[in-house]
Amino acid sequence: MSAALPRNVLAADAAPPRAVVHPLPYVAKNSVAKNSVVKNSVVKEGVVTEGARPQVPAAPTPSPATAARPSPAAARRRRTELLLKILAPVLGIVAFIGLWALIAKGGSIPGPGATFDAARAVFADPFYRNGPNDQGIGWKVANSLGRVGIGFGLAALVGIPLGFMIGRFRFLAGMTEPIISLLRPVSPLAWLPIGLLVFKGAQPAAIWTIFISSIWPMIINTTVGVQRIPQDFMNVARVLNLSEWKVFTKILFPAVLPYMLTGVRLSIGVAWLVIVAAEMLTGGVGLGFWVWDEWNNLKVENILIAIAVIGVIGLALEQSLLLLAGRFDYAKDRS
Repeated sequence: MSAALPRNVLAADAAPPRAVVHPLPYVAKNSVAKNSVVKNSVVKEGVVTEGARPQVPAAPTPSPATAARPSPAAARRRRTELLLKILAPVLGIVAFIGLWALIAKGGSIPGPGATFDAARAVFADPFYRNGPNDQGIGWKVANSLGRVGIGFGLAALVGIPLGFMIGRFRFLAGMTEPIISLLRPVSPLAWLPIGLLVFKGAQPAAIWTIFISSIWPMIINTTVGVQRIPQDFMNVARVLNLSEWKVFTKILFPAVLPYMLTGVRLSIGVAWLVIVAAEMLTGGVGLGFWVWDEWNNLKVENILIAIAVIGVIGLALEQSLLLLAGRFDYAKDRS
């Protein structure tokens, strides 16, 4: 017979392994599934039998649509800002018309009603022709814009390259600085007699006046843009032995473009201001001569209409150039 084993040994072999029980007071009853495994531990009826402490499931992450949805306070603030943005100009226009009507009661100028009636008659047939000096407002606007386009275009062709050269070469900047400082403050209409003397005609004299008046903002802004280019850029171009054309296309032009567009925007405003005054003195078909002709005929309503048309066209030109300049705002693109 084999020797009898101790009772404690037999009891150890016969008994099943005892489970290590950890109560889960911090886990919700429904947060851990029955018979699920957490870090190599079996969970039965909310009790872990072995292994490390279970982890509470993370909170569900919001969907992209939910995360992108603005809060109610932000939505209300955005609606308020949009309402103020629309309401403020409307209230300003209403206040202006009210003040105009109040002043018109004194009889010095026509009121909004009389001016509106005259405007309907003016815009009823804007492209009529009854002779060389009796044409619709459409032809007047077209002739004025044509003169501005020619004079402004010539100023851009001369002023922008000259600004690049002045900013690029210090010796040329020293030569031209006293001339620009002397001629820039001269009144635009002071150049009109010079144009009449040289070109022997009212049309080229008006174009010359626009040219000489609108060239200075483009020269000055382009020159400042070139001079503000970091010297490190030019040093790199010198080290790489870039040609002058490469320096212009790769360094100067992209860096100077915002300054140049600012000069263009200022110049087109000056050109549109000058053409009205120049046409008053030179005559012909245009908005400026129309204002003067209506004054001679004592039709003040048409003068007010002309002022409104000049303002709307000037605003449209400025806003279009601002939109164009925004397309090349590299600082805004980087942000």
